Amino acid sequence: MTRFLFIVSFVLCASGASAQQQPGHDACARDVTRFCRAVMNNGDSAVLVCLKEHRARLSKACDKVLTDHGQ
Repeated sequence: MTRFLFIVSFVLCASGASAQQQPGHDACARDVTRFCRAVMNNGDSAVLVCLKEHRARLSKACDKVLTDHGQ
């Protein structure tokens, strides 16, 4: 779980999110666990790719976070 939290934080920070934007992290936490559990240990890029592959199935909040950060 710690790795997951790091991955989502890294993805958001790498895409320009500040540390104050905790809601972005929370918005995608369930989606990462639900759709990308198998790639969580493969690195941050793999999680981001996975989220993009499941774009149509993501929660509206997570989709908005990705869109807002240019993903």
